[in-house]
Amino acid sequence: MSRWEPGARERLVVAAVDLFTEQGYDATTVAQITERAGVTKSTFFRHFPDKRELLVAGQETLSRLLTEGIAEAPVAATPLETVAAGLERASNAMGPMNRELAPRVRAAIAACTELQERDALKTVSLTAAMTTALVARGLPEATAALASELGILAFKRGFAEWSEGDRDGQGELAGYVLAALDELRVASASLG
Repeated sequence: MSRWEPGARERLVVAAVDLFTEQGYDATTVAQITERAGVTKSTFFRHFPDKRELLVAGQETLSRLLTEGIAEAPVAATPLETVAAGLERASNAMGPMNRELAPRVRAAIAACTELQERDALKTVSLTAAMTTALVARGLPEATAALASELGILAFKRGFAEWSEGDRDGQGELAGYVLAALDELRVASASLG
């Protein structure tokens, strides 16, 4: 096994998703993941504290991108325009690997209560990070929280449509996410 071959983190994620899909999360061991990825166990633990974290591998980066986009939005932007800036920044960082793995990750999560709980915590964490970034821009807490919830819902809806859609399509994730945010904006206005 090569110890310092580049791309170990990505290979570990792909190997884990493949194994989770083939035999289930509970039946998959770290040893099987490292063998499939062609790395050592120490390499695995350098990147991940446990196998559960493989499916939320990009959460810190996603959170950072969302909050940077919010912080850099124009001063005169509305709360949802500010959220859109964060969503666009984060969406532009997603590429073909994210799109390819998404259906298998969703299937692994759907089949395991532990992973469903971890996924829910990820959503809460991302929403909290966005809320904090919006409050830092001067928005009232309730407005920031609502805008963040709509933003995360839009991201999830847009990501699902993008990852399940036509693989030959040229649409980038940001377009799907921003369209979902616009749809939610219209829907929320009709609540009265």
